[in-house]
Amino acid sequence: MGGQVSRTDFEWVYTDEPHATRRKEILAKHPEIKELFGHDPTIVYKVVFMIALQLIACYFVQDVSLPMIILLAYCFGGVINASMMTAIHEISHNLAFGHSRPLHNRILGIVGNVIIAVPVSITFKKYHLEHHKYQGHEKVDVDLPLKMEGVLFRTSFTKFIWLFLQPFFYGLRPLFMRPKPVSGLEIINTTVQITFDVAIWYFFGVNSLAYLIIGSLLASGVHPMAGHFISDHYMFKKGYETYSYYGPLNAITFNAGYHNEHHDFPNIPGCRLPKVREIAPEFYENLPHHTSWIRVLYDFVTDPNIGPYARVKRRGKPFPTNPAELDGDGDTKAD
Repeated sequence: MGGQVSRTDFEWVYTDEPHATRRKEILAKHPEIKELFGHDPTIVYKVVFMIALQLIACYFVQDVSLPMIILLAYCFGGVINASMMTAIHEISHNLAFGHSRPLHNRILGIVGNVIIAVPVSITFKKYHLEHHKYQGHEKVDVDLPLKMEGVLFRTSFTKFIWLFLQPFFYGLRPLFMRPKPVSGLEIINTTVQITFDVAIWYFFGVNSLAYLIIGSLLASGVHPMAGHFISDHYMFKKGYETYSYYGPLNAITFNAGYHNEHHDFPNIPGCRLPKVREIAPEFYENLPHHTSWIRVLYDFVTDPNIGPYARVKRRGKPFPTNPAELDGDGDTKAD
């Protein structure tokens, strides 16, 4: 897994992100897509089901060996936790209860977060909606790797290590790129999470807590479910900065793979995103896409043209400082 070094800089552009323009074109031609807007009430039941599955698993892993915990965390628990992360993504867009009940969405995100074992739901929302509105903008979109990542992880071997470290980079980037004051909801998210983790340790033991934590870390790194972290925006073909994945894992990730469709219409829940492509195929069929998240990970590691630097970065209008454009927990009113 050696040697050839990947690209040496980001792909710099001076154009706006493509989704707002395509959204207007699609709606002009297919106004019926507006009928897909709304929320998905089944998200609530799916979140509860995943929590129940993990609690049952915590009961059964109390006395198993560490190697077995790691195996179960990778093959079972990590899959559920990765699915919950995509549920939290849906919830961050208010797609569980709708935009009229934002607090209900925040509470559900905090509740679903518990099986991930690390508080992420509220902080993710604070930054994720900026990623949509200012995709690729330097010092604003914290989904972009730091320059340090591009410099240090350029060979196949180091990119493989980078995949393992993905959850740490995603968690720490905001602190370096765009730190924000801690909100009350983040404190609540953290308090609930610590309380749940202590309860798991007390009632089931350290093995069960380790199972949850290890599952979240593994499923965010070198794992088929983590393929979407790379497939979404890493530039596999020059000139294209967002990619959809059309494959079976969409069934357990709330159609997170329909990423072009999602960025074009963030107000449409994942369960209806395939309809967007059905209604407006002429806008999507010619876009490059992925059919395997495992292949995405393999290509990321082995292809010298792909790496942390293989992202579109843009310079242009600065991040707005007008408070009227943002609400209290990071929602852009344009969303």
